[in-house]
Amino acid sequence: MLTRPASPADAEAITEIYNQGIEDRIGTFETEPRTVEQILAWFDAVGPLGRFPIVVTEDEGRIVAYAATSAYHSRACYRGIAEFSVYVARDRRGQGAGRAALTGLIEAATKAGFWKLLSRVFAENVASRRTCAAVGFREVGTNLKHAKLDSAWRDVVVVERLIEENID
Repeated sequence: MLTRPASPADAEAITEIYNQGIEDRIGTFETEPRTVEQILAWFDAVGPLGRFPIVVTEDEGRIVAYAATSAYHSRACYRGIAEFSVYVARDRRGQGAGRAALTGLIEAATKAGFWKLLSRVFAENVASRRTCAAVGFREVGTNLKHAKLDSAWRDVVVVERLIEENID
């Protein structure tokens, strides 16, 4: 598997993978499928050459996962913190693609100068939590009843990883 910076040419594959995550109700509170045009607009807003890295993982020429950073907070004191997300094609889950994407994202975030990555993972998404732990994230705590998805309250586990190279 190869992880590389994402480009707008990857928008179709990213859209497909993200929409699978929406359908499966395992990684996002979003409920409406995205269009390629929406993903392209997202690229315009945050990357790929902007401040917030986006990476894709390919296997034999097919994009099988992606990971992205986004703004954590608008206050200047939080400029070195990015939220992240990772999504894996349904048929490639559990095969290391998410770990590869997340590892590539950590490298890109390090180069971009971030000192911390954080996210919220559905409490029952054990695979994601294990992947995060495997690449150095720690579980900080649980936000109970963080939001509703399909009329049901969902808890999320907050994970974070310091990027020591960027802490002085």
